[in-house]
Amino acid sequence: MNTGKSPVPSPERPPGEHEVMGHAFRDEALIEDPREGAAEPTAAAARPRRRITWPQLVVLPAVLALVLLATYLWITNIHLDTIAENSLSGGNVQLRLWQHVQLTAISTFWVLVIAIPLGIALTRGALRRAAPVVTAIANIGQATPAIGLLALLVIWLGIGPSTAIIGMVAYAVLPVLSNTVAGLRAIDPQLVEAARGIGMSSLGTLGRVELPLAVPLILAGVRTALVLNVGTAALATFGGGGGLGDLITSGIQTQRMPVLVLGSVLTVALALFVDWLASLAETVMTPRGLEA
Repeated sequence: MNTGKSPVPSPERPPGEHEVMGHAFRDEALIEDPREGAAEPTAAAARPRRRITWPQLVVLPAVLALVLLATYLWITNIHLDTIAENSLSGGNVQLRLWQHVQLTAISTFWVLVIAIPLGIALTRGALRRAAPVVTAIANIGQATPAIGLLALLVIWLGIGPSTAIIGMVAYAVLPVLSNTVAGLRAIDPQLVEAARGIGMSSLGTLGRVELPLAVPLILAGVRTALVLNVGTAALATFGGGGGLGDLITSGIQTQRMPVLVLGSVLTVALALFVDWLASLAETVMTPRGLEA
């Protein structure tokens, strides 16, 4: 019914404001930026926190640098006899350090190649029943003292770097294997069923659902294996594998404290440095929704 009154125009409202039953409301989720013409989140919206903090990035490397500097200054300012000088000169320290890094890197590579695919296989189908047996075998490798395991391998395979690497792999495979199996088994079966229900294949479900959810546990196992390998590589000297263990045993046999101290400090510093790198990789590679 026309009352003869002209409609009263509603006043213009700013973007994001609307009227419900005579009351004006403003949507705080989005605010129009007139300069860019794009909707941006308000300051109240939660910003993603930094995944790597400055203390985590700086403190440990700084401490290690100070320790290495103090060790270097101490060795260069004390009297070294001919035997100690022969052990520390001619690039011998750099060679042993590089051998140690090589032993750690190669053994860790083979641990990953063996343990992660095997852990995945032990959570699939009929192979689930074999998981306790395989884990028990891996437990034998780590339960055996590293020096005893290396001695047995030397008797069987002879002296050389390959023998040391096999012993290191056998000693470090358990953390990665057990964490891979535990990480995949801890996934909610309903998530896997939902992924299969939307048409994902078994391989697609593994790669896009299961492995991303298991990444934190798997990376924790890899980090443990890395540190174990750095420590075990010091024993490679007894199998002819070289490494910083040569400096340590040389310092013990010749009773030269500077040689012993330098080999020990470098081994500890390398283990801490590798653990620091692994912690950064663990932080970066863990999916954001799974951060602790």
